[in-house]
Amino acid sequence: QIFILLVNLLIMATSGLNLTPSNSKDTLIQDGWFGENETLWPGQKFSIQVDEVLLNGRSEFQDILVFRSKTYGHVLVLDGVIQLTERDEFAYQEMITHLPLFAHPNPKKVLIIGGGDGGVLREVVKHPSVTTVHMCEIDRQVVEVGKKYFRETLSTAFDDPKVTLIFDDAAKYLLQESNLNQYDVIICDSSDPVGPAETLFQPQFFQSMYNALAPGGIVCTQGECQWLHLDLIANVLGYVRNIFPVVTYAYSTVPTYPSGQIGFVIASNDKSITPSEPTRAPLEEMNLRYYTSPIHRASFVLPAFASKKLNL
Repeated sequence: QIFILLVNLLIMATSGLNLTPSNSKDTLIQDGWFGENETLWPGQKFSIQVDEVLLNGRSEFQDILVFRSKTYGHVLVLDGVIQLTERDEFAYQEMITHLPLFAHPNPKKVLIIGGGDGGVLREVVKHPSVTTVHMCEIDRQVVEVGKKYFRETLSTAFDDPKVTLIFDDAAKYLLQESNLNQYDVIICDSSDPVGPAETLFQPQFFQSMYNALAPGGIVCTQGECQWLHLDLIANVLGYVRNIFPVVTYAYSTVPTYPSGQIGFVIASNDKSITPSEPTRAPLEEMNLRYYTSPIHRASFVLPAFASKKLNL
């Protein structure tokens, strides 16, 4: 443990990392297996076999753990919950990004909220029409962790000239008058509705995103899991429908997320927009591994129990 602490301190001294020590790994990793903190899904937890702990510390906002796993590559954990693994992250990053960007006929200016690991940003800059990307992340340390441990896989686009990084609370950032009617697409890559992401699931935040959209704009936010959070999703869709004229829900399959599934709340300020219908096909040079036009359409087809509950 002393050796790992010394290595972490050396890494932080030679990069932008600035974390206080944490021993969360001692609770989360037992007998060589990481077990998730299951606060939002009691009665179940996902485990991954650990090869080596790479980093464990606390930022101003949350506990951060990075480890190399036996079978899923590097893994990022925030406050005891898996945020991504290198093996399956593309199933989430591609869908939360390309569903709204391909539904929009000509996206030029994009706002990413959260997404400090860089995965959504990696996907956004693949679109030739996009000329400006603003990324608002509350925790600078997540970005620094991404640059250090996921540089070759997720955090590949931070140096793109189209990108401006903003380290701020997105709820406050959106209230700035200069952001009114600015963005063609807003992608909210938030963690679960506890801790620093709690405000990103409130009605006021969706109203702020609505106000920040240009005409014909589309919002896509992380929308939890149908198997575990259906009441929460129904509640969110209920108040989003009071703000946006077009509101729907899609999902993707990600093995290391709770119950292997995660959804997306997608809304538009334009009644003529049909989020389930892509306006163009992906380019071959995008090198996509999950998203296709048929998958785009199919992701909006919900099982009967969810469709009934969500009125979709």
